[in-house]
Amino acid sequence: MEQTFMKEKKILPLVVSMSLPMVISMAVNSLYNIIDSYFVAKVSEDAMTALALVYPVQNLINAIAIGFGIGINAGIAFYLGAGDQIRADKTATQGILFSFLHGIILMGICTAGMPFFLKNFSSDKEIIELALSYADRIFLFSPIIALGLAYEKIFQAVGKMKVSMFSMMCGCIVNIILDPLMIFGFGFFPAMGIAGAAYATGIGQCVTLIVYLMFYICCPVAVKIKRKHLRINGAAVKKMYSVGISAALNLALPSLLISMLNGLLADFSEKYVLVLGVYYKLQTFIYLTANGIIQGIRPLMGYNFGAGEHARVKKIFYTALKMNLGIMLAGTVLSWVFPGQLIELFTESAETVEIGITALHIISLGFIISAVSVTCSGALEGLGKGSQSLAISLLRYVAVILPSAYLLSRFAGADGVWYAFCFTEYVTAVFSLLIYRKEVTSKSA
Repeated sequence: MEQTFMKEKKILPLVVSMSLPMVISMAVNSLYNIIDSYFVAKVSEDAMTALALVYPVQNLINAIAIGFGIGINAGIAFYLGAGDQIRADKTATQGILFSFLHGIILMGICTAGMPFFLKNFSSDKEIIELALSYADRIFLFSPIIALGLAYEKIFQAVGKMKVSMFSMMCGCIVNIILDPLMIFGFGFFPAMGIAGAAYATGIGQCVTLIVYLMFYICCPVAVKIKRKHLRINGAAVKKMYSVGISAALNLALPSLLISMLNGLLADFSEKYVLVLGVYYKLQTFIYLTANGIIQGIRPLMGYNFGAGEHARVKKIFYTALKMNLGIMLAGTVLSWVFPGQLIELFTESAETVEIGITALHIISLGFIISAVSVTCSGALEGLGKGSQSLAISLLRYVAVILPSAYLLSRFAGADGVWYAFCFTEYVTAVFSLLIYRKEVTSKSA
């Protein structure tokens, strides 16, 4: 298949055509957590708190799977841009193999370690029991999730963004239908509570993978998964892991952050832990939409970089930055105009809603400037510069926010944690631009 449209089509229409399906896909994908949370919140506030405690580990599994998928994506896009079809096929084939193995390993480790993990954040036996009921079931689907995300990145690498959009939508629709049926019971469906939410999400992910496989079998794709390419190729594997490890760490760092902040907020009240969990589910609509832009430009930047089109790489970056600024502005407006209505989707407690409104108002002050670090980090991954992207994420999720959250909480109580989010985005944006200009712009001039 001919992929030269990536270096020939006008920049803005190209970025929009590649990113729009991914924006829709990421918005749809975020519904998995939102829908689960909405229905689980109807069970009880304890059930919602349990879901918030499991979320960091669940996010860690997704982060590793997506991160390695980004490595697959970057490798395929680069090799196609350089005209090396064989290595592109080897990257796709071996990427699928390693993704499946990662899923099995993660399923075992996370299931075994979950009881110990939960005891660090709650002493409430009912909450721990609910969390284990959800975790033990959702982790069973880890290999399926890893395979689905690997195929997603393969289709994205060759420009088949609409396939990703359609596949995710199919899984999400199934999840939406099954959630109330399996949580509350209906007809031959027994009422399973929080366990039903886990099964509904897992079945939705299975449907997504099946749709990807159907598209791969029935439609021509620019790369082929072949048995003869299963023999390990050092260059292809090195490229996947060099980007994939950094990308996985980038995506896993929020899990570390949430866990650390949960421990800090628990000293004030478990209601603050719940609010943090709710915030991260709400912000998926904003940041995953921005990430949809990043997913759209990642293969474009990798392909054009491999083809030596450095001027186009620069234009693609600034186009994506402007689009992300617009998304973050919209997120800021929503957080100030409808904060109460958003929080009330997940709790009926007036006190919790009040805490949530304050949190949204403060954290959202950093949304717009965060577009800089989000775009820089994603663009660097697309260019194969994983370590530089990781440096930005370490600043954003560890080096700045954790010490500032601790210090500010000593002076402003739990609200100090919310102010730390805002402060971190401004500091990280400055360093992100410096890193990007040093590593990319100067070399492309």
